[in-house]
Amino acid sequence: MKALLIGVVVFVLLLVGPLLNVVSGEVRLDRNWRTASHDSAGLAPAPDEHPEALVQVYAARAFGWRGAFAVHTWVAVKPREASHYTVHEVMGWHVRHGGEAVVSRARTPDRHWYGQPPRLLAELRGSEAERVIPRIETLIEEYPYRDSYVMWPGPNSNSFTAYIGRHVPELSLDLPATAIGKDYLVGDTLLGPAVSGGGGQLSFYGLLGFSVSSRSVEFNILGLSIGLRFAPLALKVPGHWAISLS
Repeated sequence: MKALLIGVVVFVLLLVGPLLNVVSGEVRLDRNWRTASHDSAGLAPAPDEHPEALVQVYAARAFGWRGAFAVHTWVAVKPREASHYTVHEVMGWHVRHGGEAVVSRARTPDRHWYGQPPRLLAELRGSEAERVIPRIETLIEEYPYRDSYVMWPGPNSNSFTAYIGRHVPELSLDLPATAIGKDYLVGDTLLGPAVSGGGGQLSFYGLLGFSVSSRSVEFNILGLSIGLRFAPLALKVPGHWAISLS
């Protein structure tokens, strides 16, 4: 009985953040996806003004009720002297309509995601970006779930971005607790590198596990993460980007 009570309390605590997002208006449920904004947020340098190579990783809250829990993430690359960015992401509706989950196309990298403003999570510029872009492109081609999408616990858009982060440690990618699906590892393996590329992770199909790296320590329960980010110091809890402690 005591164990059951503890389990109920933990489950309720995990849901507090997402519920507050709806009550506070952080996440609105009355948006129309047809009229939602896809405008640039002004975070990405214009290609014609910045010829250097660039790699950027973005996140924005998911559309509708899912935004209370989760974000959608994507990776944008621009080789040196390129006239545009190529955005790589996983989109579930493509699979539902008979296409591939992984979508790569020339488009605005810092666009709003159905009305939700993006946040820049990681960036590489210049020679460092030039070195990793070929590796990123190879990883995208070899991604094992190009034809698969499962909203929860994965593989989804955040599983894809986490896969890139694990294999490109130069990004030092610290995905927020809201990136549900980031803990879904490839295949039947239970052990892997942490998303930040340093440290390690134990995960049972994205449903239960923990990770430790130079960036953070996290526990994953049913796809919801709680943990501590070291620099800048912040608490990572379900439904929130991060709660600053510094």
